[in-house]
Amino acid sequence: MITKILTATTLGLQAQLIECEIDLAPALPGIVIVGLPDKAVSESKERIRASIKQSGYEFPLGRVTINLAPADITKVGSGFDLPIAIGILALTGFIKHKLPDKSLFLGELSLDGQIRPVSGVLTICLWAKKQGYTQIFLPKSNQLEASLVSGLDTFGVESLSELVNHLNGINLIPVIPKTDFSKIINSEKQSQNIMDKKVLPNDFAYIRGQEMAKRALEIAASGGHNVMFIGQPGSGKTLLARSYPTILPQMTEAEILEVTQIYSVAGLLNNQKVITHRPFRAPHHTASHIALVGGGSKLRPGEISMSHRGVLFLDEFPEFGRETIEALRQPLEDGWVTISRASGSVEYPSRFYLLAAANPTPSGFDPDDQDALNRPQNKAAILRYQAKFSGPILDRIDLHVDVNRPQKDELQNKALGTTSAEIALRVQKARDIQTKRFEGLGIQTNSEMNLAMIEKFCHLDKESEKILSMAIDKYKLSARSYMRLLKLSRTIADLAGSENIKSNHLAESLQYRGRWVT
Repeated sequence: MITKILTATTLGLQAQLIECEIDLAPALPGIVIVGLPDKAVSESKERIRASIKQSGYEFPLGRVTINLAPADITKVGSGFDLPIAIGILALTGFIKHKLPDKSLFLGELSLDGQIRPVSGVLTICLWAKKQGYTQIFLPKSNQLEASLVSGLDTFGVESLSELVNHLNGINLIPVIPKTDFSKIINSEKQSQNIMDKKVLPNDFAYIRGQEMAKRALEIAASGGHNVMFIGQPGSGKTLLARSYPTILPQMTEAEILEVTQIYSVAGLLNNQKVITHRPFRAPHHTASHIALVGGGSKLRPGEISMSHRGVLFLDEFPEFGRETIEALRQPLEDGWVTISRASGSVEYPSRFYLLAAANPTPSGFDPDDQDALNRPQNKAAILRYQAKFSGPILDRIDLHVDVNRPQKDELQNKALGTTSAEIALRVQKARDIQTKRFEGLGIQTNSEMNLAMIEKFCHLDKESEKILSMAIDKYKLSARSYMRLLKLSRTIADLAGSENIKSNHLAESLQYRGRWVT
């Protein structure tokens, strides 16, 4: 006699249907799990046996064979505990009613029959809705993220016995109420309005001088551009980076879902209902290639995906391994990272704002100090150091800013500068222009425009065409640099409220070419 229970697992940000086929045969007692289970799945037989007994049911005598189909996909994680247990109880008659059609079961069992949270619930719920499933039973600890998906009845379950009673028509579990996205966004707007009246702990108002750097961050936040700060130690690069999140625009509904889905798959939501603030990730320069890009045995997302729609701050940029730095090419260009291993291949979205910081020389001294530069040992060290800034990577960074140490009068000036709230208001207005411009085109910011969109939205007047022609000759611009220059100019024009790109917008964007960009 065989019973079949449906569940699902995640492969990156995609879900895969898994059928739990359970057979009970008269033989020596035992449990066998087949279908390419990993260690966590293989160990589930002991959790399931104890959980069924502690919940007040009898574990069947005989040989229980469990097949997780399709058999060519490695089954990872502990979310198969609950469907296997439900299948065994249905097979042995403890669940008397027919199991509901088009239903999924998902959850990890503890030894006492309680149901523990699992990762990837939001991804599975979104997939289940598209596939036409009507019900999904999952851990109560995961009900907050499940509530984000409408059009699907989700049930938060605390224990195995509670679910068995529900399936038998006793003490029915209520459907999880859905989250209203408009309330989330309005709540964020209200919080922002309150914060607009305050000076934040990492407020731009406290940063002395650095007007060009602050302007660069305002442009970057408005159009989703990448920034590199180059300056001596103590010039304020890290302070500027830490203040950057205070001027970022509010997340849209689509962005909230994307980011929350990534954190759900990574198992980092904890008890958080939804990610409403843009991520800020700052891995140390000793972070491995896998830590940054993602991978491992479970093909988990890395730092670049965890910073999707937020900021990836790489301090001491040249100190990262060359392989790690070069791995940024694909996500910076496409907004996706593909992780390929022997066990499979997955894709994660990685549309982040790169903020890199570096010293001008390996020792950090002033590059204009000719006496120091002319020493042979220093020249060789500087050349090796600058060689880490590969052309393809620098070409993908739109704004290059020299950050100099503040002058004495700037440091001693007690007056507060422009607040983050004031800058954030200008950023939000520019982003609203882009949201309207790109409606229905599948992108959010100017930095994401393709060639056809650049042709359509980046019109230049005759004077701007002349300036651009001279810039191509002077800077030997590559095709990529040319296109990125137009995108950057489009963002500066949006900040100015201009319908078309003017010569002053293009001229300002040329100021951010940087000393090492070709």
